[in-house]
Amino acid sequence: MTGVLSAVALGLAVLLVSGGAVTAFALWQFRSAVVANSIDIDGPDAADPPPGIGSYENGFNLLIVGVDNDSAQGATYGVRETTLNDVNILVHVSADHRNAVVVSIPRDLVVAHPECIDTATGAVVGELAAAPVNEAMGRGGLPCVVSTVEELTGLEIPYAGLTSFAGVVRLSDAVGGVPICLSEPVDDPKAGLSLPAGTSVVSGDTALAFLRSRHGVGDGSDLARISSQQLYLASLMRTVRGDGTLTDLPRLYALANAAAGNISLSTSLAHTDTMVSMALALADIDLDRLVFVQYPGTTEDPAFPGKVVPLQGLADTMFAKIAADEPFTLGAAPPSDEPLVLGPPAETPEAPGETDAAAPPATPTPTPEALDGLTGRTADDESCAEVNRG
Repeated sequence: MTGVLSAVALGLAVLLVSGGAVTAFALWQFRSAVVANSIDIDGPDAADPPPGIGSYENGFNLLIVGVDNDSAQGATYGVRETTLNDVNILVHVSADHRNAVVVSIPRDLVVAHPECIDTATGAVVGELAAAPVNEAMGRGGLPCVVSTVEELTGLEIPYAGLTSFAGVVRLSDAVGGVPICLSEPVDDPKAGLSLPAGTSVVSGDTALAFLRSRHGVGDGSDLARISSQQLYLASLMRTVRGDGTLTDLPRLYALANAAAGNISLSTSLAHTDTMVSMALALADIDLDRLVFVQYPGTTEDPAFPGKVVPLQGLADTMFAKIAADEPFTLGAAPPSDEPLVLGPPAETPEAPGETDAAAPPATPTPTPEALDGLTGRTADDESCAEVNRG
């Protein structure tokens, strides 16, 4: 749901500069709803965000968590004994606001879990040496998920948001639908998904069915869902930045209100100034610099059948580069394609005679390292999802 949160924040930036009593009242309503629904992930000693509106000065990390069980949705999407963080999406925006990396963490990724506090009982829950990442929610709520992902990635995560199946439905409706492309027709009765080949605009329950489908899209694995999520979020970002959503006040109000009621933000993020500052930073990033990657892992470890085990060397390399804002590519690009560079573009030297005065030679941009083994896409990638025929 990174795209929805980004769209809401960008919308707030537009609202703030539009003026008027109606806008002020709408913002007050939105902020009141967000604050009332916020979750403390930092503890009582956390500092308040700096006042003032302006583009976020540095880089930032944001974790979006999707849970599979919500008391408000009842048994609509199945009965579950506990709440699991089945969707874990880490967003990193670089300090120069030239690129962003969105890392999807598989729900079955086996990781170490830190000590957490049970939010229902206040009891301390001991650390675990190895367990699926989606057990973190049941061990201590959103703060525990954040701590677990921080330990996994080595990154500090000051901001987080939480949503559910029902929230996805309402948010996709508020956006007005998202175009998705399928290589062939899909029929997945288990997910309730039936769509033709080509591009369809999905919203509501159909959007959720696409995001949940295992047997219709991809190779039938849970990891295939990550590819669907990345395709959906990439299309969502293209949609809200290209269809006038960010300048359409009624749609912005609808989207902001839907987000306020269906996304629980961390208290660190539940400030209008903070959201707008982050939005202005996100607005600076070209779609080809917004990159979605899957946390590198393998399903071939016999010690953890049916689970995903980190490819630690590749993961460590990737997160070291993310932390340092160093450019990298998603493996080797085909000879006919330009490589995806997460960093400043190389300057094109001018031909003699094009300028009145000779300019000093430009400092060459370092050649980005290709991290073979990563899978993902960029936000401007409009390729279709592969349909499972197995």
